[in-house]
Amino acid sequence: MSAQAPSAVILVRAERFLPNPATAADNAFQRDVPSGQSDEAVSATALAEMDTLADALREAGVRVHVFADEDHTRPDSVFPNNWLSTHAGGYVAVYPMYASNRRHERRADVLEMLKSDYRVQAIVDYSGLEPDGIFLEGTGAMVLDHVSRVAYTARSHRADITVLERFCTDFGYEPMAFDAVDSEGVPVYHTNVIACIGTDVAMIALEMIPDEVRREQVRERLSVTGRTIVELTEEQIREFAGNAVELCGRTAEGRRRYVMAMSARAKRSLRPDQVAAIEESCEIVAVDIPTIELAGGSVRCMIAGVHLDRRPTADAEPTALVEAIDETAETIDGQDLVDADVDAHADAHADAG
Repeated sequence: MSAQAPSAVILVRAERFLPNPATAADNAFQRDVPSGQSDEAVSATALAEMDTLADALREAGVRVHVFADEDHTRPDSVFPNNWLSTHAGGYVAVYPMYASNRRHERRADVLEMLKSDYRVQAIVDYSGLEPDGIFLEGTGAMVLDHVSRVAYTARSHRADITVLERFCTDFGYEPMAFDAVDSEGVPVYHTNVIACIGTDVAMIALEMIPDEVRREQVRERLSVTGRTIVELTEEQIREFAGNAVELCGRTAEGRRRYVMAMSARAKRSLRPDQVAAIEESCEIVAVDIPTIELAGGSVRCMIAGVHLDRRPTADAEPTALVEAIDETAETIDGQDLVDADVDAHADAHADAG
């Protein structure tokens, strides 16, 4: 199985979705709600789009964990990949968020689910950097090559290079930072709107990296991995063509099925030769989410991939070692030790009396 394409994802079903005014200043992809549409109508339409994405991923054989969010103060909670990432070996990262009204998107119940259903060894929490004005918004700020261990990062208010280097040291990645701007010189707010790295294909808008030397270094770093590079234009980026993610599903017969999840709008922007290059290694699963895209993010932003090993199910066959332990000794927990200690003290007191 590819280390790049997770077979399980986390989605948040935000019942009160609206474009977040606190993020509009530096998100050039964000749009206002069309006039005449009520907040309730926008939220209802967005919910239907979220459900459609979840259904499409399940249909592709991807395991989908959906968390409901009834909190009306979290308009961007549909984008969990900004506060959470998971990594092979049992590691989880929690990130510092740029907009103050996004910081309570971090949820203990999501972390508890990961610990109960998957093998989690450590959770590294960088959110304490927020009071210092230091931010790194997860796999929005970074596009990670999980195979070659490279963190591609466009500098922005939401991607501080100091914390990027800390993350890379902690998780064993090579930082590859660069500047990326649109034709009007506006910095790209999140790297994952201009780049997507799959197992055998990478989509990226290299033309949006103005430094020619750095642009060629990024191209070379991607090429050396053997991936096919699909170069995207700025016009395609504005249609969210870069905001895609490769996942590993299953066919009805149980065979692995690699899919590239993106929005229908993103797919429509691709040329036939680009679609063909992507489909050499994975099939495209496209879902129409125009309401959610008003917030400046698309399918990739909605998905937090689970790169963790799943815990065995309760009815799994026990190993020989577990059986041997069960036969030879009854294990005790901490409370048993406390109770035994209390009983011993009581017996000693009785003997003394």
